[in-house]
Amino acid sequence: MTLLSRCLALFPASVVGLSLLCMAAMIWCPDWLGRGLAGGGLLTVLYLYPVAAYRLLLHFKPLGSPLREELTGDRYSHWWGSHQLQVIYLTLPVLERILRVIPGCYSAWLRLWGARIGQQVYWTPNVEIHDRGLLALGHGVILGHEAKLVAHVVMPHRQQLRLYAKTIEVGDGAFIGAGSVLGPGVQVDAGVQLPVRTEGRINQHFVAVS
Repeated sequence: MTLLSRCLALFPASVVGLSLLCMAAMIWCPDWLGRGLAGGGLLTVLYLYPVAAYRLLLHFKPLGSPLREELTGDRYSHWWGSHQLQVIYLTLPVLERILRVIPGCYSAWLRLWGARIGQQVYWTPNVEIHDRGLLALGHGVILGHEAKLVAHVVMPHRQQLRLYAKTIEVGDGAFIGAGSVLGPGVQVDAGVQLPVRTEGRINQHFVAVS
């Protein structure tokens, strides 16, 4: 693991630490102005700090798609670095569920991470996104309860860990059934309706039936 990888592994802890400092300031500040500034700082730490760090990292270390990497060597892993900046939202999913209450807010949030998201996409509260920058959804897509979009997979290979990551693409008007899992490189054509608990395997293509 490189020095950069070790530093990025500490990023989730930095988010937690800074958040605790902001919350402490909100409690102990004697006036409303100080509390307001502390509250604004908390929102900045939870939402702007990770995405700004992500965009800065990808400026110097582009993620790429498809991506093939060895995770157990001494080389820097582009996916590992980007993943550490998103871990806080996998650990505390409520942070993103709040955004889904506001129409259009979550789609705009994902666009900040580099995802290509169309208009009028419907996100149920328990949808789980693992790789925000490796996502391309068309207009009017509906994602059912507890659907998961995971654009990476880690596989053992000759006593090593090999990673494969590729953008998940979902066409206009597609429906992703509840409990479905879409893996790296999955393509869902426009108008396709995937039933409940569909497993989209690596690079699987769900073709529209004419």
